Amino acid sequence: MDKLKSGISYRDSGVDIAAGEAAVKAIKNKVRTTYNSNVLSELGSFGGLYRIDKDKWRAPILVSSTDGVGTKLRIAIMAEKYDTIGQDLVNHCVNDILVQGAIPQFFLDYIGVGKLSPVMVEQVIDGLITACRENGCALIGGEMAEMPGIYHGNDFDLAGTIVGMVEENELLPRKSIAGGDLLVGLASSGLHTNGFSLVRKIIFEHLKLDLDAYIPECSAVLGDLLLAVHKSYLNVLKPFLGNPALHGLAHITGGGIGGNLSRILPDGIGARIQLPADSILPLYSWLQNAADISSEEMRRTFNMGIGMICIVQKGFAAEFISQTGGKYIGELSEITANQEKVVFA
Repeated sequence: MDKLKSGISYRDSGVDIAAGEAAVKAIKNKVRTTYNSNVLSELGSFGGLYRIDKDKWRAPILVSSTDGVGTKLRIAIMAEKYDTIGQDLVNHCVNDILVQGAIPQFFLDYIGVGKLSPVMVEQVIDGLITACRENGCALIGGEMAEMPGIYHGNDFDLAGTIVGMVEENELLPRKSIAGGDLLVGLASSGLHTNGFSLVRKIIFEHLKLDLDAYIPECSAVLGDLLLAVHKSYLNVLKPFLGNPALHGLAHITGGGIGGNLSRILPDGIGARIQLPADSILPLYSWLQNAADISSEEMRRTFNMGIGMICIVQKGFAAEFISQTGGKYIGELSEITANQEKVVFA
């Protein structure tokens, strides 16, 4: 066996510690713009420190979630556009804890790369910072891992963890969910972060299109359609989280409307959905027609233009719709054990 050459370094194996340190230095001041008086640590510490404001919270429950952005990353890599994918990640995580009534407090990210590009990392972090600031969430830590044996070429992975708080008596969904409640849908900005494996198959294998292709049916360039930022619903819903007339929320991600709404419906309660024609974005009709996808498969894979479903007390629905810009999409009723939880009209 040949001996290793003398003086071999970690950099020779593909890991550049100096580049990692430069990337952290470049983003440090930007990350501080997300801090508030509860952040007690600096970026680069072994752990992030966050103080609970005892004057603001009476009986706080911690709510946490970890997620990624799926194969939407592949689109960002192909487009060499990295500033929106971080926003997608934060907003997705914010929505996931929002459905339990939680207000985000802090966020941590993970970026795994084959070869560290400080420019790419800075753009991703810029997106994280933008969304954290918009959601009032402190970015208190993270990890950049350079692993040339795992990630290849320009490939990278992105994941995040969010921690929020909710008063114990304001946890969602409420036990008051019942037949007669109405369903209000809040519009999505597009695909959000789900269904991209199917979308990539349709666009690149079936239609053989490039990201710069113009789609007349959508009046937009394909790359812009696919990279539209996953919408956060925190700011529009925050005023209603303590209102007992808001009975529940469902973030419409993988599994579509049926799969996600059924997760919060109690036994014996089902939903009948009737999506308004103008809520289904042109992108979905275009995808369905391009690959002859069944309506059932479309609903199971995509959000169909509805990013969040709100269960509200019937007498409160008109006011809620007026203030949120939502649309009536259905109602709840009592069902028997052998009936489907969610059906579409």
